[in-house]
Amino acid sequence: MGRVEGKVALITGGARGLGEAMSRLFAKEGATVVLTDVLDSDGETVAAEIVAAGGRASYHNQDVTSESRWREVTDAVIAEHGRIDIVVNNAGIVHDATVEDTTLDAWRRVNSINSEAVFLGTREAIRVMKGQDPTGGSIVNISSVAGLVGVNNLAAYNASKGAVRLFTKSAALHVAKDGIRVNSVHPGYTWTPMVQFLGDNTGNRDAFYDALCAIHPLGRPGDPMDIAYGVLYLASDEASWSTGSELVIDGGYTAG
Repeated sequence: MGRVEGKVALITGGARGLGEAMSRLFAKEGATVVLTDVLDSDGETVAAEIVAAGGRASYHNQDVTSESRWREVTDAVIAEHGRIDIVVNNAGIVHDATVEDTTLDAWRRVNSINSEAVFLGTREAIRVMKGQDPTGGSIVNISSVAGLVGVNNLAAYNASKGAVRLFTKSAALHVAKDGIRVNSVHPGYTWTPMVQFLGDNTGNRDAFYDALCAIHPLGRPGDPMDIAYGVLYLASDEASWSTGSELVIDGGYTAG
């Protein structure tokens, strides 16, 4: 308990899936959690349940592709809590299509949320973290195994997550001297609503689940909490010598 005690954490896409797991875990470990999303009902419910369990949490509606909204949200957090110690750029979407089947509009939407919003969130986090006393903080950008290896039916998603991987390294080098750490996390197929959507697209979610079990050497897809614990490590002071790194949590998927 208390691995991020006293820290203020902003987590995007916090209403469901990985973001929900992170929000609940961070609060359990002592952080004040500000979760953001566009799924207002779900986000408000998660925040309320954290508070009911004795944690500290609040919810803000946020379109992560909006530059102005990033400033509004961070200014609101600073006004209420005085600082931001952790930013997790988690919000993301998937588009199930090969390069031939991907429209330009779909390409732009996936990259605007999965890649451009990570740039906006990282830049805004750096602005805030460099201006507070003491300076420093942890930024964790959620990429994917699809940022490391190709998947034939995830052309736009591959591109967006690959961009997150190298952008994270650039940002990490830029702010290392300021005591700000920037790392990426690369989950394998994790049983979240987004991955379940891919299963529904196959016409047989149960068979899709079985296929995921088969392709992961550890014999199952990930659980959101598997990823949340890795993010918690990078966000905490335990990872004080980790920056520009790639934490792969994939049940062995990319090991072969």
